[in-house]
Amino acid sequence: MTIIYDTLRNWPIAPVEQTFSKRDTMLYALGIGLGADPLDTHQLKFVYEENLLALPTMAITLGYPGAWFAHPDTGITRTHTVHGEQSFVIHKPLPVEGSIIGRNRITDLIDKGEGRGAILLTECAVTDKASGAAICTWNSSLFCRADGGFGGPSIPTPPPHPIPASAPDAVCDLATLPQAALIYRLSGDYNPLHADPAYAAKAGFKAPILHGRCTFGVAGHALVKTLCDYDPSRLLSMAGRFSSPVYPGEVIRTEMWRAGNVITFRSTVPARGVTVLNHGRAEIRN
Repeated sequence: MTIIYDTLRNWPIAPVEQTFSKRDTMLYALGIGLGADPLDTHQLKFVYEENLLALPTMAITLGYPGAWFAHPDTGITRTHTVHGEQSFVIHKPLPVEGSIIGRNRITDLIDKGEGRGAILLTECAVTDKASGAAICTWNSSLFCRADGGFGGPSIPTPPPHPIPASAPDAVCDLATLPQAALIYRLSGDYNPLHADPAYAAKAGFKAPILHGRCTFGVAGHALVKTLCDYDPSRLLSMAGRFSSPVYPGEVIRTEMWRAGNVITFRSTVPARGVTVLNHGRAEIRN
């Protein structure tokens, strides 16, 4: 089945009611690699219940609706979808436990043309279930590699945030665990692409790849570590475009350029000479 523009553009995504605990908050941090050094007290505060804090990138796990697009009536070929872009804005510091409601909606659907795929853009507004207070908003895009040419609009996408030609102001290398994807998926993203070798091979990869959301979290860890002195309340927003997969166990290097409270960044895997997260932009509180 092919994509029918009006059907997919107006697809109803049910609100997500989610209750999370301190255990979930710690599990998220472990999934993106915190706690690797048991003597690092900065990282300990994200993986130990005593005075626990939540990483700002955990925002993108709140209200996550799962693989709703796998429904056959969407017309999307799930095995050939990859995460395109990710962003979030924090409205108030993330709680370490609580109940939230995530309201997801499709904001755009772009037909790149036959053989060029399609881009599906979504937004999730996360509010506290009890008070209705806004907690965060995150946006995501899904690149549907096999589903272009259905006759939908082919509007231009916004130009990417530019990367300076100068040397970065800071660089941070963070290792990922060989089992990182298997840990990270326990935070709610159970796509078999990140666990099942046969499924990954069907999608064209030599092995299960790391979640783009996990790569994004590693880059966020680098920002919080390098520019925020491990104070999560200082990272206010973050956005980036995925450009190549990461295989669990690889080292991710994040390069950062600072201009006031705006940070430009990109992440690479030096061992393979590839950029994996590009055109990154973040805002921090000075």
